[in-house]
Amino acid sequence: MLKDDIDSLAPSRDFSRRSFVQTTVGSGFAAAVLPVSAQTLTTDTAGLEAGSIVIPVGEFSMPAYRAQPAGGKNLPVVLVASEIFGVHEHIADVCRRFAKAGYLAIAPELFVRQGNAGAYTEAGKLIAEVVSKAGDAQVMADLDATVAWAAAHGGDTGRLGITGFCWGGRTTWRYVAHNPRVKAGVAWYGPVARSYHPGDKTIVELAASIKAPVLGLYGAADGGIPVDTLTQLEAALKAAGNLKSEVVVYPDTPHAFYADYRPSYRKAAADDGWARCLAWFRKNGVA
Repeated sequence: MLKDDIDSLAPSRDFSRRSFVQTTVGSGFAAAVLPVSAQTLTTDTAGLEAGSIVIPVGEFSMPAYRAQPAGGKNLPVVLVASEIFGVHEHIADVCRRFAKAGYLAIAPELFVRQGNAGAYTEAGKLIAEVVSKAGDAQVMADLDATVAWAAAHGGDTGRLGITGFCWGGRTTWRYVAHNPRVKAGVAWYGPVARSYHPGDKTIVELAASIKAPVLGLYGAADGGIPVDTLTQLEAALKAAGNLKSEVVVYPDTPHAFYADYRPSYRKAAADDGWARCLAWFRKNGVA
């Protein structure tokens, strides 16, 4: 876990997982990130279909947040993988931003089996009790189920992309390695030289399995993701023949620079990253 997400957080609260998921998926903010910054952006739902959905994963019902243009059919699909804090208002807003750009965007609650990520105020406990128990095998299967849901509900999964932030950034790299149907990914400050779940491989170790183009967006002042680990990944991708992936490192920029609800937000890097993200998907068949 990155230091920026751990410092100055109070002890966790005790919430009912069922009631929390039913009432807050995609709405409000995770307890660990309160209070939110005054600069927080909000995207309206005008012209959109947006809100919580349920995705079947075998016999399990996984909640998620979905946004898309109203009445849209055969839409390009973008999976949105959350930070460790789960699918709170910022992640839902990212989905709405994609929907305004013409996408069916879906953010599944990938931690729901382990607990209420949004209910914790102490990041260390959140990692130990929830995040570290959500291994790659489960997460990959949940994302596969999300793709299947999209295909059955107006999405063109022949134009499939994935993006994510921090833990979700790592998940983006990981899912591209897992699913050859993904056309492109955009990973925002996802660790590449460490995993969260015991036994899971790092992204550097999985580089040979990453065939589709991935754009990595990182901050040079991110203490949890040393720039030399990004250099290692770039070398591993190149050695494996993936010459289309790219890593962008913003100078003097911290972790979570896209998170407009947090003090780490850096507007110039965030705006540039978002423009690059949309252009990357258009360039690589996700549009």
